[in-house]
Amino acid sequence: MSAQPVIVVAGHICLDIIPAFRESDAGLDRLLVPGKLVDVGAAVLSTGGAVPNTGLTLHRLGGTVRLLGKIGNDHLGNIVRALLEQAGPGLGSRLVVGCEPTSYTIVISPPGTDRVFLHCPGANDAFGPDDVSEGNLRDAALLHFGYPPLMRRMYEQGGAELLTLLRRVKAGGATTSLDMARPDPDSPAGRVDWPALIERVLPHVDVFLPSFEELLFMLDRPRFERIEARYGTRITAGAEPGLLDELAGRLLALGAAVVAIKLGERGLYLATTPERRRVEAMGRARLGSDWIARQLMTPCYQAAVLGTTGSGDCTIAGFLMGLLGRLSPEQAINAAVAVGACSVEQADATSGVPSWRQVMARQANGWSRLDDTSPAPDWVRLDSGAWRGPRDGWVCP
Repeated sequence: MSAQPVIVVAGHICLDIIPAFRESDAGLDRLLVPGKLVDVGAAVLSTGGAVPNTGLTLHRLGGTVRLLGKIGNDHLGNIVRALLEQAGPGLGSRLVVGCEPTSYTIVISPPGTDRVFLHCPGANDAFGPDDVSEGNLRDAALLHFGYPPLMRRMYEQGGAELLTLLRRVKAGGATTSLDMARPDPDSPAGRVDWPALIERVLPHVDVFLPSFEELLFMLDRPRFERIEARYGTRITAGAEPGLLDELAGRLLALGAAVVAIKLGERGLYLATTPERRRVEAMGRARLGSDWIARQLMTPCYQAAVLGTTGSGDCTIAGFLMGLLGRLSPEQAINAAVAVGACSVEQADATSGVPSWRQVMARQANGWSRLDDTSPAPDWVRLDSGAWRGPRDGWVCP
């Protein structure tokens, strides 16, 4: 890849405290029992949230990044800054220090099961557009913003401050990218009118990168709750035929140019606008014509899983590196799931991610897929290992 453009990664940041579990501890129903003492190993302390997870992964891949988040003037904030500086000199220098406590998360992630988070939002709730200075945006090709549902100022008043930030970034010529997070249903964020907020901000979002579960929760909560009641707490894109295509089409109609939906262990789904003019309005990271009117899906690569914390954020980093590196859509989604697979091979989010060159080499050396079955009967497998959907290539003038 040629010289990397500047990527600003802004939004949610916290300190992750990750206890080590034994293989025999798998099963949260046996661990989270009132009054029970669980013998665990040493805790891993790492930065968490979209800013360090996606930002440090981009840095490890060879990208040029600026990390913008808010911490408190406290011991946890000092640890967060030190961990960023340890990852790369200057990576912690742009953090804003506020009056609120530093955010932290206790990550309960036993082997073989999905994780549970005990989270304190802290200073993230006070992060606003004023914390993203013009100096940090200058010459940036792309701003990626992560986790507004966990940041009070970003979701209050119908997302007015998130909209202010996105408009300012677009007016400056940079491309915008947005990731979400599923809020606690019983929290103030869980009571937000998310369909209205998404409709309001999406015309100013070039690349939208939610997970399927959080997307369904936000866009169609009654359907989410029906599927959850039917299948349990783990909701997958295969719960209802056609649902994934329906949600992606809705997002494109609301104004996004590129929609990449994370599917957990099923891989990554990509849908892009059929409107050439929308692609041309993407800003400095404008894509080629091969990105117009695409419908693709790619399965995950096999990995020796030690922890899934931050794997979605790392997948996003791989996708953004491919997008900014002018890869084809097929190459970009394959790179995304490759980086995500590398990330789960360590307990924390980012230390398992090697250089971009090493990721590409691992792909080229016959890396096996986790599940290579067709997403639906009318999808066609490509030589790249990705699948092409029936609406791939429907271009508007």
